[in-house]
Amino acid sequence: MRTARFRPRLLAAALALTVAAAGCSRAERDPEPAAPGGQGPAAELRLGYFPNVTHAAALVGLDQGLFTKDLGATKLVPTKFNAGPEAVGALLGGSLDASFIGSGPAINAYAKSNGEAVRLIAGATSGGAQLVVKPTITKPEDLVGKTVVTPQLGNTQDVSLKKWLEEKGLAGKVKVTNLENAQTLDAFKQGQVDAAWLPEPWSSRLVLDAGAKVLLDEQTLWPDGKFPTTVLIVRTQFLQEHPESVRALLSGLVAAIDFANKDQAQAKTVVNKQLKELTGKDLKPAVIDRAFGNIQITADPVAATFEQLAKDQVTAKIAKEAPKVSGFADFTLLNEVLGKAGRPTVDAAGLDTK
Repeated sequence: MRTARFRPRLLAAALALTVAAAGCSRAERDPEPAAPGGQGPAAELRLGYFPNVTHAAALVGLDQGLFTKDLGATKLVPTKFNAGPEAVGALLGGSLDASFIGSGPAINAYAKSNGEAVRLIAGATSGGAQLVVKPTITKPEDLVGKTVVTPQLGNTQDVSLKKWLEEKGLAGKVKVTNLENAQTLDAFKQGQVDAAWLPEPWSSRLVLDAGAKVLLDEQTLWPDGKFPTTVLIVRTQFLQEHPESVRALLSGLVAAIDFANKDQAQAKTVVNKQLKELTGKDLKPAVIDRAFGNIQITADPVAATFEQLAKDQVTAKIAKEAPKVSGFADFTLLNEVLGKAGRPTVDAAGLDTK
């Protein structure tokens, strides 16, 4: 009798748990844009970025307090990374909420989680990657038997290099290795490597500080010279639970981009200051001038290139199948912020639908 008396309560509790679990599952799978509401502002926002000129928007935003301006009580926790795969691990492991990152690792984060864990919410930089070589190397065929460096296995420049080598018929004829950017500069000076495909400011440092020359500027491989070097992605769960905090972050990003484009001289000073604090060394004026001349700081992630970028991973033999990128983008909040600031909105190019 006692069991019969309590059974309805038990059934009701079980049903409530089932509904709650189903709701959580749908939230994790939901490819639709973040709905208004959520759980209110986050207690903290853990943001990843790299000490590179291609992350100029991030460095300006951090230095000028532009990200924290609209975050209110949400604590911003910036975390420095050296390459994309490390940031991907932190995002997928839940120890990072959002990150400025290269397009290749951004795609990988989306693919590894079956399109669930992260969303592309903005761009940051277009351009700013070059294949620089010893002066004796004058054509692609001269790389046969030589050692070429990229920042990390599977990062954006690693994919670009391997795709290019494959298309030139040089795959397997060139030794590709991975080093941190500062180590690459030293290795090049010591004659241990012959070439490197690097983001700014490292390609400029090899040219101006180590006597390298440009064999190929990646801009020449893309329509209108535009390709996403740095984008901003966020954990899907964080986006759904704390849209206010993500909107505040994007507001800071747009402000940082405006700052950099309106006063490039001041932006160079700010970025150089940040690089010195982060790496212990600032850049020579000629290096940072050259690096800034090779990039476009923009909130547009050039969404139309992502399908090709995914295919490039197959050509580069990084992946057996091209990662699916449909549903990857959610520019709802970015376009709200851009519209409010009187800036043109960003085209998702179909990347926001499954």
